[in-house]
Amino acid sequence: MATFGTLSDRLTETFRNLRTKGKLTPADVDGTVREIRRALLDADVALPVVKEFTAKVRERALGDEVNRALNPAQQVVQIVNEELVAILGGEQRRLQFAKNPPTVIMLAGLQGSGKTTFAGKLSRQLAKDGHTPLLIAADLQRPNAVNQLQVVAERAGAAIYAPEPGNGVGDPVKVAKDGVEVARRQQHDVVIIDTAGRLGVDAEMMKQAADIRKATDPDEVLFVIDAMIGQDAVNTAKAFQDGVDFTGVVLSKLDGDARGGAALSVASVTGRPIIFASTGEGLDDLEAFHPDRMASRILDLGDILTLIEQAQQAFDEEEALKVAEKLATEQFTLEDFLAQMQQMRKMGSMKKMLGMLPGMGSMKQQLDDFDEREIDRTEAIIRSMTPAERRNTKILNGSRRLRIARGSGMTVTDVNQLVQRFDQAAKMMKTVARGGVPNIPGMGPIPGAGRPGASSKRGKQQKAKGSRSGNPAKRAAENAGIAAEAPQTPTGSGFGLGGGAKGAPTEADLAELQKMLGRG
Repeated sequence: MATFGTLSDRLTETFRNLRTKGKLTPADVDGTVREIRRALLDADVALPVVKEFTAKVRERALGDEVNRALNPAQQVVQIVNEELVAILGGEQRRLQFAKNPPTVIMLAGLQGSGKTTFAGKLSRQLAKDGHTPLLIAADLQRPNAVNQLQVVAERAGAAIYAPEPGNGVGDPVKVAKDGVEVARRQQHDVVIIDTAGRLGVDAEMMKQAADIRKATDPDEVLFVIDAMIGQDAVNTAKAFQDGVDFTGVVLSKLDGDARGGAALSVASVTGRPIIFASTGEGLDDLEAFHPDRMASRILDLGDILTLIEQAQQAFDEEEALKVAEKLATEQFTLEDFLAQMQQMRKMGSMKKMLGMLPGMGSMKQQLDDFDEREIDRTEAIIRSMTPAERRNTKILNGSRRLRIARGSGMTVTDVNQLVQRFDQAAKMMKTVARGGVPNIPGMGPIPGAGRPGASSKRGKQQKAKGSRSGNPAKRAAENAGIAAEAPQTPTGSGFGLGGGAKGAPTEADLAELQKMLGRG
């Protein structure tokens, strides 16, 4: 996640230095805690939060749980992870729905924090879950705020109640109260009230927000805070908590490149949970906030669970089974490849998905260099082909490739490279589907796929170790001694199971492996 990129890099580097030590001394722990403190302060985390955090980490790192651990460095990383989860709120908190609809959700925050956009994102997400949200335009102060909410509502496919034009005209308290009644009559089960913001905290704004809360009695008051706001985030959150109070926090603009550490302080300082995280400009770029998953991302441990959830939402299970069947029967074509690529695009940004994999922090430059438009170019080339050409790339002669290049705005070289990559990928997938070992282009077979320890380089080295004596009898005796001392071929398999001759897995091993993979 871009906002916490610098903090993630600093912490990862600190732990990398720690892993080289077999046993940790108090000096090692103090040095590590000092680096963690600097990293958090540089990331704009509030000073009281940093002091409390580092004190707990130091106390636990010097305790028996680390001293008795087989790997003290990993134990310290685990401690930091657990304490980071704690300052982020501990456990995930979901929206609380009213027993008798409509559920009223009021949004509060400074101007420009992203309240109106979040209203559209939340309504879209609720609609996907089977709810019927109604947006209420109660921000009548900011110029064109009502028009903006109308546009957002139309894009999100949500209903909107906007009786006043805004731009300083109308009573926001009356609009909010009437809107709830309209929602009740029209049987909308969720109401989202978009309230006015200001460039800074002031008494008038707080009174207006407090009056709206009193008139509508909301089930949830969500405080939307810009993750790029810096140290002022804590002061703003405290002011809203004292003036209006809120039940949950929404972090917006987490896709920005600011240090963002102040956002980590909000849950700890206010005692209110973070419920949502806005990760982009699109209406689908909204995630439920999981403290444990966010901590894992910051420590470069990945976020596989979120990645799996996004994949489950985007991929059609029936379509996936069809593709698997085509792979097994060697009928996978460019049409299927295009369909799979379009399903992947439903998951969102490829950079964002790759960034959820563990250890991707060390490949930051490669991620930054990744061009999302490459997928568009690939799609343009495939769409410029006829159905027959997509199903059978072998008919692509020179004139056809020239036509495809012109139709897609690309070059013949680009077309050739795509066809070549597809043929290699299809060959690999077919090999895997048949239970074979893929031959990775430029790398050869996967290491350990054949007979264990049978690399050609090692064979040459062993061959070179033979006796060079000029006496034939002595040379034969020495070579016999070398053969007797040579290590025997290992008999275990790469999965830790038993093995047959030359390390090949037995039928029992394969049955056990299938059971492990859930295919038995």
